[in-house]
Amino acid sequence: MSETTRAETARRAETLGALHRDPGILQVVNVWDAVTATVVADLPETKALATAGHSIAASHGYADGEIPLDLLLAATARIVAATELPVSADLDDGHGDAAETVRRAIDVGVVGANIEDRLRPFETSVETVRRVVAAAGSAGVDFQLNARTDAFVLGGDRPVDVIIDDAVTRGRAYLEAGAALVFVPGVLDRETTERLVDGLGRGRLSVIGLPGALSAAEYEQLGVARISYGPMTQRHALRALRDLATSLYGDGVIPEDTPELN
Repeated sequence: MSETTRAETARRAETLGALHRDPGILQVVNVWDAVTATVVADLPETKALATAGHSIAASHGYADGEIPLDLLLAATARIVAATELPVSADLDDGHGDAAETVRRAIDVGVVGANIEDRLRPFETSVETVRRVVAAAGSAGVDFQLNARTDAFVLGGDRPVDVIIDDAVTRGRAYLEAGAALVFVPGVLDRETTERLVDGLGRGRLSVIGLPGALSAAEYEQLGVARISYGPMTQRHALRALRDLATSLYGDGVIPEDTPELN
């Protein structure tokens, strides 16, 4: 990476950091290729982009988390090149060596990432965060690690109080190790969100918008820093494609108001 490119990456990282620290919630609409990145980036409301690892994997014929790292990074690089906005990437669980994966992601212009703990042993998970933060620091980038805990996703039949306590304990440790935010995916209701924010602090929790979850405005009021939408955006797009195809098979025609977005 040239010095000019490195400086631009560092600038975008600072921009994303400022957006995370802003009192208002940061909404990032997940994209999975260059054209979806362009369409979303062109909206005046868009301040940053996030990739959806599930969607990128699906686009290449892989199950979530099983796409080869080289292919994932190549797809992510095309998204970064399609926009001047900061891009935060879904890097699954770090693909074996999370620190090295983040170094490679920074080299293609990524300035933040989700990395899953998959409920690995506590100390192992915290050490992963430390190593990622150190790797980003050595690259001279204020990398915005959105450290993900799967306390809810992999919580099984544990009582909800135990799950929340686990998420808070892990999240606090990740923040102390240098993470920018703590990502707790799941359908979080008002009470659960309040407890997580109380445990982690206002402006430190990142959530996902899922069917049945609160609205972005409601999460903002509760002190959430960021909301993303994971594979939901691709699923919505695929539904539109399926519905159009069904209409065309039924002697339909392409609607006259179809926009030229590609």
